[in-house]
Amino acid sequence: MGRISATVTELVESIVTPLGYELVGVEYIPQGKHSVLRVFIDSEDGVVLEDCEKVSRQLGSVLDVEDPVKGQYLLEVSSPGLDRPMFKLEDYERFNGQLVKMRLHDKQDGRGKVKGRIQNVIGSEISLLLDDGEQIEVRFDNIDKANLVPEF
Repeated sequence: MGRISATVTELVESIVTPLGYELVGVEYIPQGKHSVLRVFIDSEDGVVLEDCEKVSRQLGSVLDVEDPVKGQYLLEVSSPGLDRPMFKLEDYERFNGQLVKMRLHDKQDGRGKVKGRIQNVIGSEISLLLDDGEQIEVRFDNIDKANLVPEF
């Protein structure tokens, strides 16, 4: 997954928020002519297709004019879904107690991927309780990608 600049995220947020939605996050998947700029939105009432279409129309127009992402890409606007992606440190605080899976930039204790329950957030470290009972601390800046794990 490609990192997207804070400037692009701020631009997207300046369009999404006045429309009444929360910007969950933005991800860029570079694949040449088939690159994807994916925008995740949410609201207290949830998100339906019409919400995604509304945001996509507004956002698409602004992105065409501002051109903050060079090259061709497909714009996708989506709800975060049950396996909600985690983009901000605040997400980990908000979903304290929930199960999360992470892919790390640099291996930690020999692990490139971890899955555990969020115990707390102290500074920029997320404390996870793994299935085997081990508790580990993961630096926020070492997380490449993270998602909530739905529990039924």
